[in-house]
Parts: sequence; structure tokens; C-alpha cells
Amino acid sequence: MKIKLIHKFSDIISLENLLEAWKDFLVGKRKRFDVQVFESKLMDNIFLLHRDLLYHKYEHGGYKSFKISDPKPRHIHKASIRDRLLHHAIYRKLYPFFDITFISDSYSCRLNKGTHKAINQFHKYFLKVSHNNTRNCWVLKADIRKFFASIDHGILINILEEYIQDEKIIWLLEKIINSFQTGNKNRGLPLGNLTSQLFANIYLNKLDQFIKHKIKAKYYIRYADDFVILSEDKEWLRKQINLIQEFLFDNLKLELHPDKLFIKTISSGIDFLGWVHFPDHRILRNATKKRMFRRLKINKLKLSNELMSKESFNQSIQSYVGVLSHCNGYKMKKEIENIINK
Repeated sequence: MKIKLIHKFSDIISLENLLEAWKDFLVGKRKRFDVQVFESKLMDNIFLLHRDLLYHKYEHGGYKSFKISDPKPRHIHKASIRDRLLHHAIYRKLYPFFDITFISDSYSCRLNKGTHKAINQFHKYFLKVSHNNTRNCWVLKADIRKFFASIDHGILINILEEYIQDEKIIWLLEKIINSFQTGNKNRGLPLGNLTSQLFANIYLNKLDQFIKHKIKAKYYIRYADDFVILSEDKEWLRKQINLIQEFLFDNLKLELHPDKLFIKTISSGIDFLGWVHFPDHRILRNATKKRMFRRLKINKLKLSNELMSKESFNQSIQSYVGVLSHCNGYKMKKEIENIINK
């Protein structure tokens, strides 16, 4: 029997929670003009939001859209300050509850997780499966096609209802979920919402539970819509592909990306989370290296033209060095030194 959320609608919309959510939201945003405007009448804005929620008059606003490359092109949709404050208020109450329902090897958008822990776990699983690199270790690598754009609103709400009994909370979550949709009606979540990160993990937790408990994959790791399964049995991995595809389509209306689905040995190099993994080392993906050096050269030019402070430049250098500390990056560190000293 599933555990149920104990928080009530009143806990989410309380003035105390809204004020604490504002503190969370404000981190790193104090200098933004729209944030300053909202904060200039903070208590009036919070009281108005609280009243609209209390009397079920709340309506989610629209989105401003823009594109970024991180590195692949992404279309970001940004909600208003008022709506984003509410997202934080919801997240504060829902995340701690749902986090305990997730498997330990789900690493995206969770406290004390992240990419580095995911790739370290990947190496640990490789050593177990390969018996310390004395046997072949096969990896099924896959990701989900257009994941955020394909999330079905009705299925997501049904999943939330399995855990949340308070109808008022469901009403509020429906307002947020239905505030955005892609070309396919009632599908898609905006990449810019904090709640989207949580909803994505709740949605794919269904896949995680299926892979761990139905097909009983012992060595499985998921980060966002990328996942791997490690095994010494290539044929067993091959048989799981159809099962996973059928589950995704039948239960979540999702599909695996056909061009990013493969089974390989780690000895041949596995591209996972920006790194190419080998039995005894890992290296940065070529595209990642090129992007890093391009940004470094741009920052060096900005520094020389006094468009960037020395402190900011040094911070960028330290971040690159920090990334290289997770791989065999001696040559790259030398290249960074050459660029700095030119």
C-alpha cells in the first residue's frame, strides 16, 4: 500500500510557507528588476496570493519563452514571479515526501545526488558486474524521446492522486500542470518550472519501479531521461528493451529515442552524462571539451577588455579544474594553463 502525503492544502498556502518559499526563491535573484518590483510590495503580494488560493480564485499566468544551449538547444518557459513563488511553496512541502518514494539510483534534481554521484555509482556497478574488470560488462544505454514535451497531464495527475488525498492540493497541482502544453493537447511540462523537475521524477518513478521490481535489474541508474542497465549477460539486456518500450508506451505514453539506444561493453567506451567511460578511466566527451575551451577563450578576451572581473575569471577557471578532477584530465589542465598564460 502506498504511503500518503500528510500535508494539507492549508500547509502549502499558509503565509508562513509562502514567506519561507520567498526566501528560497530569492537566492541569487535579488538584483533582478522584476524581483525587486515584487519585493517592494512583498507582503501585499503574498497576502493577495494567499487569498486567491484560499478562495480558489488562483489562476496560473502565462510564460515568457527563450532558448538556451546547455549544450543542446532547449526552449525554456519562464513563469511570473508570483507563480514561481507558489512553485517554491509547493516544492517545499511535496519534495521531502516524494523523495522518499524514489529509488536510490535516481540522481537528477535531488538533494545529495547529482551527476558526479551518478557516474561514481556507474563505476562501482561496473566493478561489481565485471568482477573487478575480469569479465565483460555490458551496458544497455537509453534515453526518452522528447521527454518533457511528452509528459501526459492526465497520467501525471492520476499518479499524484495515488499519493495525495487532499482534493484541494490536486486542484492546485492541476492548475500548474495545465498552465502549459506543447503542440499535443494536454501534454508537456515547461523546463523553467521548479515543479517540473519534481513532476518529472514522480512520472519516471513508475519506470524506475518497473525496472527494479518487475524486470529485476539490479544495476540500474537514471539521471533525468537518461538511464543505463549493467549486466554480464548481453542477451538478457537485449530482451529487456521490448519490455521497457511496451511499459513506457502503455503506461506513460513515452518512447525510447531510437538513435540513442544501444548495448555496448564499457571497454568500447560508454557515453553517459557528458563523459565517456572506460574500465579504468573516463574522459570528457569531445563536444564538452570544445565547448569548455571556447568559453575559456571568450572569458579570457572579456578579461583583457575589462568586461569581466579577475575574480569571476578565476572562478570560471576553478570550475573547469573542478570538472577535470573527476577524470583523466592532465593534458586538458595543461591546455587551460596555456590559454591563461598567453
